[in-house]
Amino acid sequence: MPGRRTRVVQVLALALATCLLAAGCQSAVAKQENSISQSLAPGQPAPQGGNLRVGVLGDMSPKTFLQIGTGNLAGQVVSNTFDTLIRYSRDDLTVRPSLATAWRLSPDGLSLALDLRSDVTFHNGRPFVSSDVQKSLEAYLAGPWTPQFKRTAAAITSYDTSDPHRVVLRFAHPLSNIFDLLDSAPILDAQSLPQLKAGKSYIGTGPFKFASWQPNSSLRLVRNDNYWGGKPNLDSITFVIIRDQQSLYTRLRTGQIDVAYGLNYHDQQLATTRYGFKDVTFTGAESQEYVGINVTNPALSDVRLRRAIALAIDRPRIINDVFRKSGYVVNLPWPKWSPAYDAAANATYGRDVAQARKLVAQHGPVPPIPLDFSTQGIDRVVAEIVQSNLKDIGIPVTLVPNDQTQQASKLIGGKFTGIWLLQHAFAQFTPSTLAVSAYPFNAAKNSSNYLNPQYAAAANAAWTVPDGASPAALRAYRQLDDIWLRDLFLVEIGIVFQKVATSNAVGNIDWDRRDQLHLKDTYLNTTGRNS
Repeated sequence: MPGRRTRVVQVLALALATCLLAAGCQSAVAKQENSISQSLAPGQPAPQGGNLRVGVLGDMSPKTFLQIGTGNLAGQVVSNTFDTLIRYSRDDLTVRPSLATAWRLSPDGLSLALDLRSDVTFHNGRPFVSSDVQKSLEAYLAGPWTPQFKRTAAAITSYDTSDPHRVVLRFAHPLSNIFDLLDSAPILDAQSLPQLKAGKSYIGTGPFKFASWQPNSSLRLVRNDNYWGGKPNLDSITFVIIRDQQSLYTRLRTGQIDVAYGLNYHDQQLATTRYGFKDVTFTGAESQEYVGINVTNPALSDVRLRRAIALAIDRPRIINDVFRKSGYVVNLPWPKWSPAYDAAANATYGRDVAQARKLVAQHGPVPPIPLDFSTQGIDRVVAEIVQSNLKDIGIPVTLVPNDQTQQASKLIGGKFTGIWLLQHAFAQFTPSTLAVSAYPFNAAKNSSNYLNPQYAAAANAAWTVPDGASPAALRAYRQLDDIWLRDLFLVEIGIVFQKVATSNAVGNIDWDRRDQLHLKDTYLNTTGRNS
């Protein structure tokens, strides 16, 4: 891919910069190679066996199983019990084999042929064949889930599965983000699909098998000894469902879990710099903190007020204080390694209280604006900062706390009445994905209820080119940038690096672009567990 080497260097440099913020951190290169803790000597075999205990915030909902939010429990089950056709590199958008071993995109971008592994079986012993690709993508599209790559899946017009180990996908138009879908959509066992939808069975081809789930308590996976990619090191994984971040931190500190997924950044910093736990930074899987705006709200329909919000937010304070400098300020969603990143455009809106007040004065008195935020995580702290920032310029804000389910439901349905606070992902994929798939950005239907034919045209132009890094694609990204900065139906705050803290006993943590753990090669040295 053009510019691949440059982007790899950028990612490693950024990882190194992040690494230096924490005492005792290993090199960025070591992180990139997964040498997170308990590094093995050359040729030394990884320890075998053991049960890895992973603390996670929030339970799993079968009704939203493939409606994957980054890093939630359903996502962890998907990433460890199911496989996808390909896997993206964490360094860039290089496509790597998984269930597909080779592929060929036609010159016109209207078809993709994939050669499939012939040695793969589902957990129930049934061989994986090409018809499983078709049935899985059709199930992904048909529901009851509403996954964010649904629009891309819908553009697949036919499947040729005449060869059991080769599938040909044909498209309604070129799809610059087809590999985003194939990296994200798990290959499902069609025979057990009704049980999957009911939350009773999770049969994939992945390195671990689903064993049990006790709602509000724990979920257990066990090793798949017949995994095509080699037997995992661990005997089992127990995801411990924890109610709040303080309890997550306490259980890590007291040795009740080996991995803490979802610590607030203050506790992450304490655990890793003061108490000797290992810091794992998910490079290549950045999220973006943002303020969404319902443009149909009578006050917020005036773009002057939206610009005032963009000028009022104290982005450096949020990134530096709340996220402990684990990120950087942006006005646009792209991480620095993305082909769509534009450094100059990210300087469009800085904190300018005087100018923001002028815009509010031009608008006239503003009624109280509701600000929705999730009670899970640190969004309350960010919400209070935003509330204070907007009070400084004459916009009164009322905080509206929601649990995670409520917040997600409002996001998907476009039901926020004023402004809201969340993190979005998908900018770490092919840039066109953001404008055609992500709930806050989707040009066809988004959470802000923003509709604009120019925006839809730019999104479509970015989406319908075969190569997402081509000059035509880059021109479309610049058009999208211009519209976002002009119309501000959402206001970006900053890029945020996701992190986990692990015991010293844990080695070879891996992850994907959706912040989901991949634990096939992870090992556990029980003598190294923190206490």
